[in-house]
Amino acid sequence: MKKQNFKIYALTTLLIGFYSCNSNDDVVTDSAAAASQFKLINVTHHDGHPFSTGATTSSTGRYVANPGGGVMMQAFYWDVPAGGTWWNTIGTKVTEWSNAGIGSIWLPPVSKAQNGAFSMGYDPTDYFDFGDYNQNGTIETRFGSKIELVSLITKAHTENMQVYADMVLNHNSGGQLENNPFTGTQTYTNFTGVASGKFPRTSADFYKNSYGNNDEGAFGGFPDLAHVVPNVQDWLWKRADGVGKYYKNTMKFDGWRFDYVKGFGSWVVKDWNANVGGFSVGELWDSNVNTLNDWANNANSSVFDFACYYKMNDAFDGNNLALLNDDMMWKRNPYKAVTFVTNHDTDEIWKKELAYAYILTHEGYPTIFYRDYEEWLNKTKLNNLIWIHNYKATGTTSILYSDNDEYVARRNGYNGNPGLVVYINNSSVWQERWIQTNWTNAQIKDFTGSSTWIPTTQADKWVKIQCPPNGYSVWSINM
Repeated sequence: MKKQNFKIYALTTLLIGFYSCNSNDDVVTDSAAAASQFKLINVTHHDGHPFSTGATTSSTGRYVANPGGGVMMQAFYWDVPAGGTWWNTIGTKVTEWSNAGIGSIWLPPVSKAQNGAFSMGYDPTDYFDFGDYNQNGTIETRFGSKIELVSLITKAHTENMQVYADMVLNHNSGGQLENNPFTGTQTYTNFTGVASGKFPRTSADFYKNSYGNNDEGAFGGFPDLAHVVPNVQDWLWKRADGVGKYYKNTMKFDGWRFDYVKGFGSWVVKDWNANVGGFSVGELWDSNVNTLNDWANNANSSVFDFACYYKMNDAFDGNNLALLNDDMMWKRNPYKAVTFVTNHDTDEIWKKELAYAYILTHEGYPTIFYRDYEEWLNKTKLNNLIWIHNYKATGTTSILYSDNDEYVARRNGYNGNPGLVVYINNSSVWQERWIQTNWTNAQIKDFTGSSTWIPTTQADKWVKIQCPPNGYSVWSINM
């Protein structure tokens, strides 16, 4: 394009954009036409209060509770660097994360596992060896020493951040061979010689045993803990010096991510929570929202919203944003839904920025994946979305519009906070749309900075907004 023609084209585009946003001509006709096609879907129905992890707020830490609720950081990925440096690595980042508005960190399993210095912790041997016993070929865990772990937790608490431990309660690994009277064979179920001396186990504590052949599910051929056995219950959650209470009261963990909860009854997590306390979320890998909701209610726990995860994958990568109208855990039970875009087990969504724009403007407890934040995506954009979540994403949710390429939803505000309107555009061109807000005669702006429009809503609360290609905009009162 010649330089002169380019200038004329750019000026024309600017004037058209200015006119479409600010002209009063045909405004009534345009908004009326939009209203005739308007199919409001009120997704949630509650008093609007934000997601809460049940923790009290400190006045001394950098992170403070906010109108939108909290954001969690998954502070690891599969096969983080070995060598005992990971706790120190995370320790260098918690102040930055706190300043960005992240309120909690989820750590990998912290105790000694069968694969020693190379284990990611999901094959636990000794729940009380945090990297201070010479066991399984190493003193430190893959992530570091007990001293370094305690230092990390202490630093996070100084920043007023919560710390969640990843609890593997379904199975154990690394036991010694013993004669197993229940199987008539030798099995690796002798854990009486663990270095800590705590939670000794034998074949009587694993299926099959005198209580039965199995529970809800075994995993990977590992010995399957029988939670119905009194010794197992005592050491996991009942004893004052047992796993749960030691982790909470001595190690100072604030909550729990329960691994592979399909492997045991929901009553296990319910009893743990009743006896130990703290925030909890279960990994129930299932896309069926009924299954997720039933488990969360029966376990009295939050659950990762795999229904939302799979719908986002289909919607953003399958070019059908209307799928975001479908049922998800955050819609069914927003105060027990933990949303995510990626984790250490699954990384399928390609259009991650759109997915993060979705979970950080909608209800539930959004989780950010370490590598997305620190390595793969634009940290400035993620920090902007975290800020928007914390200070604008308030109240119940209403879907205003959706089709293959466009999705518009409204957070309806709570306790004086005006809420927001999020516009997601999965197409390759700018989009514009008339939508109905909750605001009368109010000047609004896009808090992502993608759009420079600063329109004023009409007396009937309608306004035209825009969204960049393959992007998102988030609108709220200009204040």
